[in-house]
Amino acid sequence: MFKDLFLGIDLGTSGCRVVAIDETGVAVGRSHASLPSPRRQGEAVEQDPTQWWQAVQQALQSLFASVPASAVRALAVDGTSGTVLLVDAKGNPLTPALLYNDSRSRTEARTIAEQAPSDSGAFGATSSLAKLLHLQTRPEASQAAYLLHQADWIAFRLGARLGLSDENNCLKTGYDPRRREWPAWLEQVGARYELLPSVVPPGTIIGPVHPAQVEAFGIPPQAVLVAGTTDSIAAFLATGAGKPGDAVTSLGSTLALKVASERPLFSAKYGVYSHRLGNLWLAGGASNSGGAVLGQYFTQAQLDEMTPQLRPQQPTGLNYYPLPAQGERFPIPDSQYPPRLTPRPPDDLTFFQAILEGIAHIEAQGYRQLQALGAPFPGLVKTTGRGAHNPAWIQIREQILKVPVTMASETEAAYGSALLAHQALTCSSGTATLCPYLDNFR
Repeated sequence: MFKDLFLGIDLGTSGCRVVAIDETGVAVGRSHASLPSPRRQGEAVEQDPTQWWQAVQQALQSLFASVPASAVRALAVDGTSGTVLLVDAKGNPLTPALLYNDSRSRTEARTIAEQAPSDSGAFGATSSLAKLLHLQTRPEASQAAYLLHQADWIAFRLGARLGLSDENNCLKTGYDPRRREWPAWLEQVGARYELLPSVVPPGTIIGPVHPAQVEAFGIPPQAVLVAGTTDSIAAFLATGAGKPGDAVTSLGSTLALKVASERPLFSAKYGVYSHRLGNLWLAGGASNSGGAVLGQYFTQAQLDEMTPQLRPQQPTGLNYYPLPAQGERFPIPDSQYPPRLTPRPPDDLTFFQAILEGIAHIEAQGYRQLQALGAPFPGLVKTTGRGAHNPAWIQIREQILKVPVTMASETEAAYGSALLAHQALTCSSGTATLCPYLDNFR
């Protein structure tokens, strides 16, 4: 039934998703396994990495109940950016995983801010580098062999060489994607160089699947592992965006923008940094505006009821700047920036539409800010996230952005990682139908 299958494995904080695609890029199998909630104590957010592996095993077993493991040719793994742990020389976890939103490393972040160049992706208390400096102070660090990101450790469990990572996951650890090296200034902040992994571009073949996993799942011994990426980059790839000027807006609880550019963009002031992906760069920023604002005023049932009544052709003109609380990061870098949600009209429908218009104006302002920093203004915007399913909002955004806006047919990060696995084996032959798009990322 299936000649060749390519798997993408996506690790998040709540679960693991796996997608299998065929040689034409069609998703032919999907599975999911849940994870226990992270442990939270103040600014500390931790998770047991062995639970990730259990979820991967469950998801693969579930997938192979519907598609044949014997058809798998390649696998790639993505994970949440900024989630890290220390391991020993055998790859055993020495510490809990500090998750992407663990923000306890504020002192370490100040040290980094004093030394790091403005084009680094390692600023902030949630950066992987700040977490490394914190983890180095723990007693277990004396036995540490490597700092690994979430995707790195799962790839290791599947058979990758210990101490190997990809350029995208390493960006927030201080890796310089332009020079493709760990920079010398890392020594000045006290990072232990011997703990830093070797780095390869996403989509690089990194070795065969481990014999133990071949036996456990029935995967062919000739199947290979492919270097993955972060979850957000994998989700960008999943949409099919791939030319300079292609952009993806994620309409979740916050508003995240990414645009494909021929040059990298970095701005610590605006929280803008760029991931290298082949011969292009994915530059992005994130606003505090988004669906979280709507959740403060309306229930989901109310939103569902009002959405068909929206009037995109009749703008409210209320000029809102919707924020869930004081403070904005992009496109206005101001921790004291106030929400603007007045005057409130007497009817909820107009208020709802005005919030959507305000978020759309922030989206347009964000893309203009990226353009001012050197990126192309989007020629096409694809949309992911819960808000992508609101056709009236898409129409509002098209009117404000003045470019086509479409809902992406594929949005799962696991699908994007499956495309990376596909690329690694088939694009070099020039025969795969997906290669014209994927060529930009080779």
